[in-house]
Amino acid sequence: MNARRHPDWIKARIPAGAAAGQTSAVLRHLRLATVCEEAQCPNRGECFGEGTATFMILGRVCTRRCRFCAVRQGQPLAPDRDEPQRLAQAARAMALRHVVITSVTRDDLADGGALHFRRCAEAVKQVLPDSTVEVLVPDFGGRAESLDEVLAAPIDVFNHNVETVPRLYPSVRPEADFERSLALLETAHCKRPDLAVKSGLMLGLGETDVEIADVLARLHHAGCSIVTLGQYLQPTRAQLPVARYVSPEEFDHWAAVGSAMGIPQILSGPMVRSSYHAGKCLIP
Repeated sequence: MNARRHPDWIKARIPAGAAAGQTSAVLRHLRLATVCEEAQCPNRGECFGEGTATFMILGRVCTRRCRFCAVRQGQPLAPDRDEPQRLAQAARAMALRHVVITSVTRDDLADGGALHFRRCAEAVKQVLPDSTVEVLVPDFGGRAESLDEVLAAPIDVFNHNVETVPRLYPSVRPEADFERSLALLETAHCKRPDLAVKSGLMLGLGETDVEIADVLARLHHAGCSIVTLGQYLQPTRAQLPVARYVSPEEFDHWAAVGSAMGIPQILSGPMVRSSYHAGKCLIP
């Protein structure tokens, strides 16, 4: 983690206990990656200790160079055709009631990995038909057919993070586009109104209050029923430094602002991440 001292409200739990060990053992045995480990999420100790994890499919190498993310960047390997079945086995072994599936960005693939997402969701539903499935997808380069592939899958939550405010995209997400991400969310809501559409952003990268409020309003207009807000933390010295630490009171303020706009579910706090307690945030 960043050598800069965190404020007292930034606290991460170290993985411990039988459940954490069992979770790690299942993942190792089935050769599965998690965003918890690859992105060095500060909540991985808590989540592993509760017997949960966010599966990261399509390899451990990302084709993009987002400056906030610790996932390795470069040329990835071909997709593993057996991965959907192994992921489903892990979900069953962990007795997951809510399964979250994300991926690295695969701009090298014609469909961006959309079919692989669908196969993973289908495999999970085959072995855990009563579970809910959440996909946290990349933007697929704006390909409509890739989005349609994912929306044809047996999913319950469609998640795509805008991550930050539009002005900061060139420095934070240089190969992404805010309007493209917003369009992805709005199209998903229009085509599958039965889904919970979800997005999230990090605070502490240099955004202003006016910009935060604008993004919340635009996410609401795009049809997002779940929004997460959390503190950006520099994973290693290779990523962007923290511009400022946002207090818990400010996070409470933004939760109230979003709720007043009409966003049904907002999970807002310094340690909140997109998949943190994801199953508890589903709309009844």
